Formats: sequence, C-alpha cells, structure tokens
Amino acid sequence: MNDKYIVRELAKEMADLANEPRVLKLKEEWIAHNDLAPNTRPMILAQPDGTCWDELVPATVLKCQDPKFKQYERYLRRAIYGMTEIRDDTPYTATLPVQYVTNISSYGSFIVEAEKTNVKGGSYHYKKLINNIEEDFDKLEFRTITHDKEASAKNKELAEEIFGDILKVEHRGEQCWTLGITWEVIKLIGLEDLMINMYDDPEGLHKLMAWFTQEHLNFIKQIKDLGILNPNHRDIAIASGGYGYTNQLLPSDWKRNQGLDFMQKWGFSESQETVGISPDMFGEFIFPYQLPLLEKFGLNCYGCCEPLEGRWKWVSQIPRLRRVSVSPWSDIYKMRDLLGKNYIYSRKVNPSYFCVGYDEGALKRELKDILSIANDIQLEIILKDIRTVQNDSTRFGKWVQMARELY
Repeated sequence: MNDKYIVRELAKEMADLANEPRVLKLKEEWIAHNDLAPNTRPMILAQPDGTCWDELVPATVLKCQDPKFKQYERYLRRAIYGMTEIRDDTPYTATLPVQYVTNISSYGSFIVEAEKTNVKGGSYHYKKLINNIEEDFDKLEFRTITHDKEASAKNKELAEEIFGDILKVEHRGEQCWTLGITWEVIKLIGLEDLMINMYDDPEGLHKLMAWFTQEHLNFIKQIKDLGILNPNHRDIAIASGGYGYTNQLLPSDWKRNQGLDFMQKWGFSESQETVGISPDMFGEFIFPYQLPLLEKFGLNCYGCCEPLEGRWKWVSQIPRLRRVSVSPWSDIYKMRDLLGKNYIYSRKVNPSYFCVGYDEGALKRELKDILSIANDIQLEIILKDIRTVQNDSTRFGKWVQMARELY
C-alpha cells in the first residue's frame, strides 16, 4: 500500500463516522448550549494532550513513510479514535484543516527561549530576559507576523488533490490561544519578578502591562490585515474548553469571502499564572490590561486553571461574557450562585485522579457533586490537561460513559 492509499482509506472512514447521526446531532446541541437555550443537557468533553495522544495513537501504528502523509495519517487516526473509542461530545466534521504558514518575530532583541528537560513532556522554564523594566523598556518592539501565501496555497492544493473528493479541505489555525498577556510578560521578566514588581516597581509594571495591551492589539490587527483571521463559531475548540458553534456571531450561510471581524469571533483571556496574588492585585495589575482586548470580540470566554470566585467582580465586567471556567480548585457551589444560567459553567475536573492510577471512586464522586447542581446551571464538564493514561487506552471511554450514566 502506498501512502496516498493509506490516508485516503482513513479519510473515508473518518467521513463515514463524522456523518453518523450521533455526531451530526452534536452541532445543534452545541448551538443550543452556547446560545444559552433552556433545558439543554450537560456537554461532556474528554481531551487528550499531545503526549497522551502518543500513547493512544503511538508512532508504531503509523504506516506512511513520507513525513507529510504521516502528518495526515496521525490527524485522521486521532479523529477516528476520538469518535470510536472516546465518544464524547467533540463535534467532529468531515474536514481536513490546513494550517496557514506564518512566522512571528520576537519582542525586538529579546529572543524568547525555553530551557527544557530531556524528558518528553517534562518541565521547562524561560530564560529571564529583562532585569530592570525602565532600563530595558526601549529595547522592546512589537512582534510582526508574516504569511507565506504561496506555501499556504501549496499545502492546501496538495491536501485537496489527495482528499478533496472525500473531505472538506480548508485553512484553519489561530495564531494565539489566549489574550491573557501575563504568560507573555512572564516569558520576559519571569513569574517571580511579575509578582515582586507589584510591590517594588508598580509604576514599571503598569507601564509594561500597558505596552503589552497595545502590542497584542497591534498583533491581532496584523492577523486581520493579512486575511488569516479564522472564524471560530463552528466545529472549533475554543478557550480552555468547549466548541464554538453558535448562531449569535455569524449567520449559518456565512462564506469566508465575505470577510471577518473580531466582533464575529469568540475571544478568550485568562491569568492562571497569577493565581497566587490577591483579587485586588488582579484588579489593579492584570484585568485592566486584558479588558481592552476582550472588548473587541463578539462573545467572550474567561479563565482556565485559576479559581475565579475571588476575581468575579472584575471578570463579570467583561462585555458579552458567555463562557466561564470553573477550575478543579474552585468552589463549585459559589460558582453556581455567581453564574446561574446566565453563563456557560465550564467545569474542569481534576486530572490527577485520571492520570495516576485511575481513581474511579474519586472521579465518580467529583462527577456526582457537579451533576447534583446541573439543573441550576448551563453546564459543560471537561476532562483536560491529560498528559498520560499510563498506556491504558480504555480510560477516556470509561470516564465518558460514567459521566453519561450519572446524569
């Protein structure tokens, strides 16, 4: 069998699975969920991370030899695994995404590099680049993003030649996951200095945060001007969990050649790294610099691993806020009272019970607790940040089935 035959057969299998009634129905269920329709069921997602996928679909099962075809094969086998083994509420479609070919510069002379361990998926840290904000401030430059149109078109044409009669081939890909800012600041000054400067150099930190707000505004404008701003109101994972299907951003008959603006997209921000600061410090040093970015978007999501009940008086000011993360370290009952049915209650379960030993009792207790308030909230339950299943490929399917049976 040659590489082209292998991936085409997988594409046919993927397309057949994506057109099964159970999967097709998910589009309308996500629309109802995201648009806050009454009496919707909880949406269940189980999302392996990169290193975990290497256990579920290991390199040893890949048959293609050419690197490009092997990339297609990996994507297709993962999608097939998701639909046949995990069977969560991921709304798969018969689509092959092709990433735009882009390049993003660094912050002037500050070349961001991470020092990593030799362990795959292990820890890492960024080299500190700025020791004194005032002294180094003038060295900062806005990033620039360039798009290699020819390479992007060539990649899409190749995919269409191979899959065009089976799958819908289209350019996709976001150039930034979050507009939270703090992670980018930490890359330059370090987490410790971010926090210490709130006391030792508050003026300098305010100056740096304001610069990053303008830098991010400039960055996303470049994406739009380059014509690579992607819609995320469909079968696309957004924020720290959930999928983008909604009727409240773009009409169902929207076509890419009609153009796109930020008000027709979901926005997302978070500040997980500052979980150790007080709510008031978050309100002074972080939130004011995220808000101008989120004001650009038609619907917004906020939060990831950080508990938000203490920050709610600021987060609740976000215009058109729709999806709110309820982390494993949040008080689920306080968040129920704060969110009610006015927002999507995006509950993340504790991954440690799943990754290490698979503690079914603890996982079941956690699911029972959150499902006990399901009728009072617009609920989605998300299992994510899964780095390993200890080579037990049955765990995802078992957890999804458990969540469904308990509801």
